[in-house]
Amino acid sequence: MKFFLIKSWSITRQITFSFALVILIGSVLLSLPISQYQNNYHTTYLDNLFNVISMVCVTGLSIAPISEIYNGIGQTISIILMQIGGLGLITLIAFGVFALQKKMNFAGHTLLQSALNRKDSKNLKEYLFFAYKTTIIIESLFGIIIMTDFIPRFGIKHGIFNSIFLTVSAFCNAGFDNFGSSSLNAFVLNPTINFSVSALIIFGGIGFAVWDDVIANLKRLFFSKPVGHGIFYKKLSNQTRLILQTTVIILFLGTLLTWYLEKDNPKTISNYTFPQQIMVSFFQTVTMRTAGFSTISFKDTFAPTNFIYMFQMIIGGGPGGTAGGIKVTTFAIAFLLIKSELVGQSLVTFSHRVIASKTVKQTISVLLFFFTILVIGYTLLLSFEPNLDPFSLLFETISAMNTVGVTMDLTSKLSTQGRIIIMLLMFIGRVGPITFLFSLIQKKEKNINYAETDILVG
Repeated sequence: MKFFLIKSWSITRQITFSFALVILIGSVLLSLPISQYQNNYHTTYLDNLFNVISMVCVTGLSIAPISEIYNGIGQTISIILMQIGGLGLITLIAFGVFALQKKMNFAGHTLLQSALNRKDSKNLKEYLFFAYKTTIIIESLFGIIIMTDFIPRFGIKHGIFNSIFLTVSAFCNAGFDNFGSSSLNAFVLNPTINFSVSALIIFGGIGFAVWDDVIANLKRLFFSKPVGHGIFYKKLSNQTRLILQTTVIILFLGTLLTWYLEKDNPKTISNYTFPQQIMVSFFQTVTMRTAGFSTISFKDTFAPTNFIYMFQMIIGGGPGGTAGGIKVTTFAIAFLLIKSELVGQSLVTFSHRVIASKTVKQTISVLLFFFTILVIGYTLLLSFEPNLDPFSLLFETISAMNTVGVTMDLTSKLSTQGRIIIMLLMFIGRVGPITFLFSLIQKKEKNINYAETDILVG
């Protein structure tokens, strides 16, 4: 384990370094002629670096469709980069160490614990293997389902490869596809692709801790004494229930709002039947959980719809999963904090339990960190891109910071300075919240006994 641990560095630096290392290696590999089509779209190293950062940070933004740049070798490398980005280099190395039955020292356990977003290192090895086993099972299952559509459509060779590419990209919430500039628009009314990709995005983005909790309780349900579904749900941890409830509410409201706002838009869904409109609306809502796919053009959607999408991008998925954003738990705790103030509660509660004040403080800190970076990034983009639409730039900024990857066809129009800002936002959006939160967790609380003071707010 010593070969990748730099002992003089903090845990947060090591996590950041692991992503930066993969990005550097990946950008060199994809810049090689062997990875690209001959006489292809002319790319510079900066273009390839942009694409690799987007892959490793599982975003989905690119300066040009990767199917026009990278050949089979390049696209295979892209699959590996997305898988590494989704699961994390540290977890991959740790998996290899455990698989070879090597012992991991305390520093290695601490680093892995942080990368997996775990509160402690208890059963870390078992949890890591569970995460990889779950990934393989889910990707294999839905990969086969997608193949039933792609093999007849593209032939055996390309059908299998395209299925693997899309499956890995969707589960890792990467947002890349190899179908050209129109993303998945050709599959807008295809139920197999819509629901398979949606399921992969949700399963990958919801977090492995939720899967661990749900599966453990399912085993208890089927192999222990029979219990009702209500009792099964109550046996889930409060974090799992908070994530599941918030996710269901966001998906339901997002689908409903998309349908309501776009039902009369002839450029998006007005020409479809009601069930088709719901399916298209559901897919866009799911993909805004930091996945980055689309079956409609966001240049054609109405401004209020895109504004709603910005909020969905900010919320993101569950902690410890492949999604980005501030995380549904952060959003839920912030909502519960506001609710507690409105109803006059002295404490923030969920499911008849008090949420620790330390957790509430961390939530506020993450929100402040996130929006500070977002405002700085957006301000810089406005400065460097005065000729581009400010609303589209805000959409692009939020998409990059939350590692979503949707765009209003703006990425290719960015200047070199604009692309560098987007690259930094993607990297910070993927690595920043993890390392920032972990730095907060590491700090010991100091007991302060000052006299209280009143300050007016609002």
